[in-house]
This record gives sequence, C-alpha cells and structure tokens, in this order.
Amino acid sequence: MASFAHDFPFDPAYGRTLDDLLRIPAPDDAPDDFDAFWRARYEEARRVATEPELGPLEEERDGVRIHGVTFTSVGGVRLGGWVVLPAEGAAEAEYGFVIGHGYGGRQEPGPDVPLPLPRSAAILPCVRGMGTRGLRAGIPDVSSGHVLHGIASRDTYVLGDCVADLWCAASALHELVPETARTENGPRLGLLGESFGGGLGALALPWDDRFAAAQLTVPTFGNHPLRLTLPCVGSGESVRTYHRTHPEVTEVLPYFDAATAASRVKRPTLVAAALFDPSVPPPGQFAVYNALAGERELQVLDAGHFEHPGTAAATKELGAARSRFFGAHLGR
Repeated sequence: MASFAHDFPFDPAYGRTLDDLLRIPAPDDAPDDFDAFWRARYEEARRVATEPELGPLEEERDGVRIHGVTFTSVGGVRLGGWVVLPAEGAAEAEYGFVIGHGYGGRQEPGPDVPLPLPRSAAILPCVRGMGTRGLRAGIPDVSSGHVLHGIASRDTYVLGDCVADLWCAASALHELVPETARTENGPRLGLLGESFGGGLGALALPWDDRFAAAQLTVPTFGNHPLRLTLPCVGSGESVRTYHRTHPEVTEVLPYFDAATAASRVKRPTLVAAALFDPSVPPPGQFAVYNALAGERELQVLDAGHFEHPGTAAATKELGAARSRFFGAHLGR
C-alpha cells in the first residue's frame, strides 16, 4: 500500500494493498444491451466522412513534424488537434497511433511526442468540449462540468460522443496517412490514453478492430458502483455529488463503465495503474486491468496525478515499457 505525505481529507490509497487491488472485478450489473449499444455507436462513427484537413507545419523535433489538423466527428462536429508525421514524410510511416488526453484537455502535443515507436504517425485529437481545439458552445470545458454534460440519458451523455471522437480521429489518420491502416500482417494502429483518455480508450477498444494494441495509463471510469463510494478530487467527485440528488444516474453509468468494456477487450493491452491517486481512485484503475479479456500487461505506479520524488524515474520507466510493448505487438 503506497503512502505519501499529503493534505487530502481522505486516503488516496483507499486502504488497499496491491493484492487487494488485483482482486477488484468489473461490476456484475452490465446492461443486457451493453454490446449492442456500443456497436451501434461505433457503426455510426464509421459512417462519418471525417474530411481531415492538415494544417501548416507548427513544430519539428525528435525526428517528427507536427501539424495542426481538423476533422469531422459524429453529429457533424468539427474538431481539431495535431498530427505527427515522420520528418522524412508521411510515406515513411510504418505504424500509427491515436493518442487521447487527460481531463485537463490538450493545449499542445507536449510529452506525447516523441512517439512510442520510430517511423510512426499519430493523431492527437481534442475531444469535444476539451482543449483549445475541441471547445464547443454549450459543453463545459472543465472536468467537473464536462463529466456531467448530458448524463441524464445514455444517448445524450457526452462521454459517448467523446469515444466516437477517438474512432473518427482514427479514420482521419488513416485517410491522411494510409500507411497506418491494416496490412497483410494485420492492423498497424495503436491506441494510447491517460486518465480521462484511458477510460475513453477502454470504452473504444472492444468494437474497433483497427487497433492492434493499446496502452492505458491510470484509466478512469472503472467500476462505477465502487467509484460512487470513493471520495476523490477528480471528475468522479462531481458524479458522486450528482448521484446524491439524482440516484437514477445509476441507470446510465453502467453503459460507460470502463471495466465492463475491458471485459470485452481481446487485443494486447498494457495498463499502468497507480497504488495512490487522489484524482482517479486506484480501485477503479485496477478494475479495468483485472477485467481485460485478452493478453495484458501491468505496470504498477507508486502514484498517479501526484508529484513525488520518484515521478521522473517512473515516467521514464513507463516510456520504455510502452516502446517495448508496442514494438512487440504492432503489426506482428
């Protein structure tokens, strides 16, 4: 059980040891039409003409060129983000990545570049409502409000559209860089997501066979029934507060449970889960890992969403594990 000096009014380790965390399952109340709901959402997203437009070069570093990009997602929503290409040109790309972002949004490509593998291209979308290039009128741009937007119904909850934004981003990348699409040896596309992006990634993965492998770091939205009992300083606290006056939300949340979705994930997945995390309670993170139905790998972090003396070393170690993992699983 990890322990750090802190001033939170609760224990960010939630009294669990690693052994305890490795026994936390997905919830047992998945809706009967969970799969049908998500397959329909995926089919809708695949019908979208994403019409990606690559912007001018914004930055060149680490052997890549970074361009702005816009593309269309479900509902005709036009979103932005960045595309990363090998410095030698798109034709040199052998692998592709869709990279989600945390609930702080994305203002720039930042630490997601350099990419996990050389000779790669990537799209870094800003999902609707988040980041400077995903802002939308009527959708709150801070996590406490965003996570509640449309939550009264499974059909209007913003998380469903955010997952679709990742699928449409993959379509846009394939159109811009056809080399990242499926080859005779299988798909060449990887999915990465951290925190908010990790939860969205788990929800996106089971239905989209364009992804060969994925890496989810401190993923959120895992085991909602348990999350509703755990105080935190992240978006989950907004949902807990909302639940107190709107108990009927428990009819909606099961459709957006990342651990339930993980139980449908068959492709290789690396999960980095933390023992101590004040923003995304570790029990939910480990529920996602424990539920994975396919080949899986666990990287245990001492802490998530919390700076500590070992943060830099842990980040470096995770980066090395990520590169090794995708090197073993993309296009094999």
